[in-house]
Amino acid sequence: MQRDYVESLLANVREDGGIKTVPFSVCRKIASDFGIKPRDVETAALSNGICPERYRRNIGTLGISGQMKLLGSRVAVIGCGGLGGWIIELLARAGVGEIVMVDPDVFDENNLNRQLFSTEDNLGRPKAVAAASRVAAVNGAVETFPVVEFLDENNGRRILEGAAIAIDALDNNKGRKNTYAACCSLGIPFVHGAIGGMFGQVGVFYPGDIPLWDNDDVPDKGVETKTGNPPFTPAFVASLEVSEAIKFLTGSEKGLKGEFIWFDLAEMESQRIKICPA
Repeated sequence: MQRDYVESLLANVREDGGIKTVPFSVCRKIASDFGIKPRDVETAALSNGICPERYRRNIGTLGISGQMKLLGSRVAVIGCGGLGGWIIELLARAGVGEIVMVDPDVFDENNLNRQLFSTEDNLGRPKAVAAASRVAAVNGAVETFPVVEFLDENNGRRILEGAAIAIDALDNNKGRKNTYAACCSLGIPFVHGAIGGMFGQVGVFYPGDIPLWDNDDVPDKGVETKTGNPPFTPAFVASLEVSEAIKFLTGSEKGLKGEFIWFDLAEMESQRIKICPA
């Protein structure tokens, strides 16, 4: 059967700047005609050197092999609010094949200023469920796994099982400790991000690293309790977190390791800070 649908792909190839592409509509029709997942069709196209048109603008940066790696990856996003909504949106548009979305909360009115999936119609709806609906609308080839519960020391390993990397979209250090502990037990990295007012920070912690929140004297929440979060800070930091995750998934050696970057958007300043041995 695979030969049949690959032949259908090959029959609909276009040339665009030296790159072979296939239209979205063709991929979806083949999936429907052969009763297979859209992701399988897109993977088959890439494995034959054909880029689904929806990823055409990724290829100059990620390459065909990088796009294949993304489609074959599972990423866990812990939190589906301010940071998490933007993270999930970017992962889906990039073509990450499976996204686990973890959040026990529902949307409230004070989320409307900054949380991408928070709309007036979604008030009271579980954030993880809304995230899954949004991904289905953006990229139907991505498989979603909404988890409407807290990640803690008891369920962390189960929730993250199978993920290649976890991304921090939390607003408290207790949740980060539990998530990082689960990451360490599974041997996967944890992309950290935090925001507060005009400030943000991003880092990547690997098993064995000593993270920022490891000390007992570190408060559970930060400056955001006073400054709040305007709409642009989450989008900015989320973009950087996704960049680090995609670099890891595609095998880039240029990602952060043993350090994090701190940003002050008010003064347009940044610092790259060493926190543990690389």
